[in-house]
Amino acid sequence: MTKLFFRIIIFSFLLVTGAFSLLQVVSLPAYAQGEGKLVYIIPIEDTVERGMAAFLQRTTNEALEQGADHVIFELDTPGGRVDAAGEIGEIIQDLKIPNTAFVTSRAYSAGSYIALNTDNIYMKPQATMGASGVIKSDGTAADKKAQSAWISSMVTAAKAHGRDPLYARAMADPKVDLPEYGAAKGEYLTLGPSEAKETGYAEGIVDDRTELLNELGLSDAKVVEESPTLAENLARFLTNPVVIPILLSVASLGLVVELYSPGFGIPGIMGILALVLFFYGHIVAGLAGYEAVILLILGVVLIIAELFLPGGIAGIAGLIAIVASLMLSSADMGYMAMSIGIALLVTIAVSLVLFKIVGMERGFFRHIILNESASAEKGFLSSVTRLELIGLEGEAITPLRPAGTAILEGERLDVVSEGGFIQAKQRVKVVKTEGSRIVVRPINSLRKQEE
Repeated sequence: MTKLFFRIIIFSFLLVTGAFSLLQVVSLPAYAQGEGKLVYIIPIEDTVERGMAAFLQRTTNEALEQGADHVIFELDTPGGRVDAAGEIGEIIQDLKIPNTAFVTSRAYSAGSYIALNTDNIYMKPQATMGASGVIKSDGTAADKKAQSAWISSMVTAAKAHGRDPLYARAMADPKVDLPEYGAAKGEYLTLGPSEAKETGYAEGIVDDRTELLNELGLSDAKVVEESPTLAENLARFLTNPVVIPILLSVASLGLVVELYSPGFGIPGIMGILALVLFFYGHIVAGLAGYEAVILLILGVVLIIAELFLPGGIAGIAGLIAIVASLMLSSADMGYMAMSIGIALLVTIAVSLVLFKIVGMERGFFRHIILNESASAEKGFLSSVTRLELIGLEGEAITPLRPAGTAILEGERLDVVSEGGFIQAKQRVKVVKTEGSRIVVRPINSLRKQEE
């Protein structure tokens, strides 16, 4: 069973990794007609997370290698993780190619920070930008330290491109009072296209990509439109903060349910695949290295070894290795700890339910737990109770002090008196049997009691 378990783990990992590697080449950049300069268009859509950072790193590197003359980032995002926004900001800051942010719909929170790091900002007539307060995953405001660091990052990004830092601060700090732009004290600043152009936060307002290229003097440029590969989209999904605790819960639940199931089936395969998906997504997103996978495999090996070794040390070391591998795969230790806690609570609850419903008679537990009872009905007897001896008479052949030997109807047996001394050759009678214990009483004593 152990060999089968390892084979399934290795096969699942190779299968999923191989399939996802093939997906990397499915979505190729679309080339439009054009001559002269080369323009790369890179979308920044939906939630900002570490998977998006990996996508931008790949596409900007490709633009640099192909000698692109300009990079346009098309933004439509409600925001996302601060750490991912910071990484994307660094990618744009290090980009040695002129670049532009084109806000097609919204660039809130992390999206506004990304836009502020570009050389130019253009907006569609209906687009908005701002509302950049730091909010934790539970919906509450971040602590003062995190807010201060984020405000400083917004201000620095604005200053680096010659923009008035007051409005960047107002986007992230509700204490700034700008009622003329609809952001009274206690509210985050959000700029529409006209306000953004008035404050110098947008170079222009355009209706579409063609008009933007005209504004940039790139109407005759060759355009390369990038898009995430299927594998990158999957990695972005798998590293979403909402998906992470779900994957960990499925992984732990699948393996626990498998312990209560005969053979190795769907629950175990689902658990292994959930772990493979978790680590694949984090490896593609650049969050985890192969050292995390090695730690995971080591942890699983130690836990399996615990089933065959005494002491509990291997099991504890295995759990530590698995938790360490998960922590190494996360950019946010606190959130990963919370995700592990959620998975643990769900697993404990389901385990208790399964224990009450199924018990330990099925699945893997039946191989390591003895459920058979040694009952007389099943032929298990610790000793034979000689009930047929009760009432038989014989003779003590040794003194009983109180134990000794007697002959009962020709059978030599070890007997014990009720507590008194019985001389050798005295007649005795069996009055009780308890397992291998045969209790006798002198016959003359019996007669006196009868009289």
